[in-house]
Amino acid sequence: MHELLEIFRALTKNLDQFTAAHGNTTYVILMTIVFCETGLVVIPFLPGDSLLFAAGAVASRGILNPVLLALGLMAAAIIGDTVNYHAGKILGPRVMKSETSRFFNKKHLDKTHRFFEKYGGKTIILARFVPIVRTFAPFVAGAGAMDYRHFIVYNVVGGVAWVSLMLGAGWLLGQVPFVKEHFEIIVVAIVVLSVMPMFVEWLRARGNNKEAQPAPLPK
Repeated sequence: MHELLEIFRALTKNLDQFTAAHGNTTYVILMTIVFCETGLVVIPFLPGDSLLFAAGAVASRGILNPVLLALGLMAAAIIGDTVNYHAGKILGPRVMKSETSRFFNKKHLDKTHRFFEKYGGKTIILARFVPIVRTFAPFVAGAGAMDYRHFIVYNVVGGVAWVSLMLGAGWLLGQVPFVKEHFEIIVVAIVVLSVMPMFVEWLRARGNNKEAQPAPLPK
């Protein structure tokens, strides 16, 4: 698993060279990665935000077609969430009741469930910008029997917004000299910023748990 993650990290950092070597196959590979991150709940670690930013930067240099890239990645993101929703509908009820699972991290499922309690159906849109939660949100929506007509609307809006903003940021900043010279650092910063909301949520949950604990009895 660690080796697979390193391959995806290397792809993000060296997307220029990868595209030059693989040509149009790059579109298929990028779409496959986005589909897997959003559609396969067992691998939530793929580099979604940073990969989209890198792809936008490469497109700004004329190496990839921005329109074809954007449409392909939007389709992959929307289809991925749709597949994940139906997987949640089939497998979710049993997984959510189980305290242990070989393939699913129960803590991630519980964290995503709290997002739904707080934001409702809009979680499908907001989760696009939060790693890990992004992968589990459609699964939990399916497990909770969220109305599919509502889900698909949130799914399309979220998928289009996520890909547009991340690709657009890469497109706009990709030619900035500072960004080009420190591209690897920028990618790492994007990852850190992406996980920040999840980290803050974890801190809040930890604080709430401490407050809920009864005070020790006086001796």
